[in-house]
Amino acid sequence: MNLKIESRLSPAKINLFLHVLRRRADGYHELQTLFQLLNYGDELTFETDSNGTLELHQESADKIRTLPYSQNLIIKAARLLRQKSGDPKLGVKIYLNKRIPAGAGLGGGSSNAATTLKTLNKLWDCDLSMEELKTLALKLGADVPFFLEGKSAWGEGLGEKLQPVELEKNWFAVITPNCSVSTSHIFSNENLTRNTQAIKMADFLAGGAKNDCEPVTRALYPEVDEAFCWLEGHADTRMTGTGSSVFAKFQEREQAEGVLEMLPNHMRGFVAEGINSLSV
Repeated sequence: MNLKIESRLSPAKINLFLHVLRRRADGYHELQTLFQLLNYGDELTFETDSNGTLELHQESADKIRTLPYSQNLIIKAARLLRQKSGDPKLGVKIYLNKRIPAGAGLGGGSSNAATTLKTLNKLWDCDLSMEELKTLALKLGADVPFFLEGKSAWGEGLGEKLQPVELEKNWFAVITPNCSVSTSHIFSNENLTRNTQAIKMADFLAGGAKNDCEPVTRALYPEVDEAFCWLEGHADTRMTGTGSSVFAKFQEREQAEGVLEMLPNHMRGFVAEGINSLSV
């Protein structure tokens, strides 16, 4: 196999709403959500080889450091695809420029996993169909199929039942406080609402949607509550996923940037455009 090099954006997402409908017998939860892709995220660069090497490096401010493999979804995705291909000699060096904060409800790990599956399927000439890739993606996480399709979508089930949607162009100010939220911690909390009625797109557009995880996360993580209250002083604010990031929607980029310029020094944030699909 000839050396191949390719760089890809691994985009962030926000949940424009998140409803928890019920707890399933297997312990997971039935959800409804609206995934909005953003034109902001991590950058992954792939360099293939035929020696069976799987390496992952992360760029930091002053050097490139090697990441541990134990729980990294990028390496898990590469191993899963290689196992499916049946060729143990398939190898790759992956360089990650990390911009999406961890534990922020922005889907960084899931996005990285999906980007890895999609890109290596091409570079390794695996020729798996989208449905075959989705089967692998679900083994890595409920949000991975969404990123694999690369389209803003209405999500149901665990979040894997997807219907692409066309959303109006908007800009988002996204703020991430200095904390990482555990998704399992939120979904196992006894105070989480688990009986919200299912809605349709028309209900969302009419303002009939919320994030059921928000009250629990804000109560457990004071940093999230502080960020929410600060941003709410400037615009209508929502939390994405189980947190920790909060966001506000604007029609113009300048409006979002103006809010971010006032951000307290102990908070971090970015401005991004909502996109309906990821350019390949």
